[in-house]
Amino acid sequence: MISIQRFFGKEDRFFDLLIASAEEARNSIVDLTLVLRRENEPSLEKFAEVRKKDKAITQEINDLLVKSFVTALEREDIEALTTALYKIPKTVEKFVERYQISQDRIASVDFNRQAAMLDEATSLVVQMIQALRKGMDIVKMKELNDRMQQIEGEADRLIIDSLRELYSGKYEALLVVIISNLNDLLEKVFDRCRDVGNVAKQIAYKNS
Repeated sequence: MISIQRFFGKEDRFFDLLIASAEEARNSIVDLTLVLRRENEPSLEKFAEVRKKDKAITQEINDLLVKSFVTALEREDIEALTTALYKIPKTVEKFVERYQISQDRIASVDFNRQAAMLDEATSLVVQMIQALRKGMDIVKMKELNDRMQQIEGEADRLIIDSLRELYSGKYEALLVVIISNLNDLLEKVFDRCRDVGNVAKQIAYKNS
């Protein structure tokens, strides 16, 4: 296993920014889980602020790529990872927009299981980016990514079960449409986390 730190040191700016981006993605999910558990009101401004912070980090990474002759990772890998990370808070914000305007109609819908899985998924996102900085440990990265894939699969099954219940004919058409749309956006959030995991794993394998 080759440690990136041998060449670029612990304080490499790209890793600082990538970890900061992962933490903003994590913050957006933490806030979302509180909304899904009905512990907080869905304040769109709060989610927009997190997304703007991550966008600023993304821009700083892009600017640094232009100025840097040598980077800790290949440029295309940094760009792919940056894009994948930014899509998490961006997709979360879209979900909250829909949730906010329909919350009175979905008061009886239980999102607690999705909230728990999202919480673990973004925790894994942060761990995987931190693992890249510590060194290209492909065993550890595979372990984290395998768990990410498992969570994404569990989320898909949960959404299918929800749709099966919705299509049973027991619910009014408008409610079916609302919950289906929310489930689609939640599925995309899980997919965004999975995408980060896949990119991080590929980077680890490439540099091991």
